[in-house]
Amino acid sequence: MAKPFVAILMGSDSDFPKVEAAIGVLKKLSIPYEVRVHSAHRTPDATHQYVTGADQRGCAAFIACAGMAAHLAGVVASLTIKPVIGVPIDAGPLDGLDALMSTVQMPGGIPVATVAIGKAGAKNAGYLAAQIIAVSDADLAERLKADRAENAKEVLAKNEALQKQLNG
Repeated sequence: MAKPFVAILMGSDSDFPKVEAAIGVLKKLSIPYEVRVHSAHRTPDATHQYVTGADQRGCAAFIACAGMAAHLAGVVASLTIKPVIGVPIDAGPLDGLDALMSTVQMPGGIPVATVAIGKAGAKNAGYLAAQIIAVSDADLAERLKADRAENAKEVLAKNEALQKQLNG
């Protein structure tokens, strides 16, 4: 059986600089992933084919990144019962607020886990996908724990450096 992977979809290639934050997390944690540009509005048939195919090939979670009208996560969620994480992209005149509202306001029964707007949200989407997979992967759970411990160590080191600076 193929190793579970995360499918990352973005509505436009212009979203890629934000999506890289999710990719970085998945790489760091050694989680296989695929990245595709698919639009809920401009390529609905291709989106449908990709999502259903990825589902059948062992996709464990989907990350859907889109700006403005941001219907991509909802469309993906309508096609699978696997977890879907929506990342609103800060694009357009409303700087992502429109995408946030479009992503988070799903009808009952078709959930989309929605993270913060932009790059921080994409990073958290990567971590959330990892946590979902870690429920049934003890090795990944240990890698996540080690990553958290390393993050805590970095914060404590920054505090120590600040205290030295302040106290001369």
